Amino acid sequence: MAKRDGSAVRARAKAPREEGTTLTAVDGDSSIPIALDKVIHERLRLAIVSALAVHESLTFNDLKAMLDASDGNVSVHARKLEEAGYIACKKGFDGRIPRTEYRLTAAGRKALERYLGHMEALIKRVGGA
Repeated sequence: MAKRDGSAVRARAKAPREEGTTLTAVDGDSSIPIALDKVIHERLRLAIVSALAVHESLTFNDLKAMLDASDGNVSVHARKLEEAGYIACKKGFDGRIPRTEYRLTAAGRKALERYLGHMEALIKRVGGA
């Protein structure tokens, strides 16, 4: 979908979310399973979501430099996060130079918070605290 300023916002149909990895629950009640979100659990995707959680938006080149990752890695992992509805991608031009900008969606922020909560609970259980 094109905008008046020449930029485009790519809209994607949400892909079905991958099932999480089920672990036994923490906080003393092992009858409640905890599912880790496989979309975020991958190292580079977790780094992308984390970076976007503390910045309003980041360009493709910002992410690439920040994460010390290749063009292909950033592109593939950002696309998976976009398909899950966790990040939004805006493509446009800065003069004649293509510019891709990412931001974390509300669903992405909620997924990250849920993931971090699960990890904290798991660490407490394993640590015996």
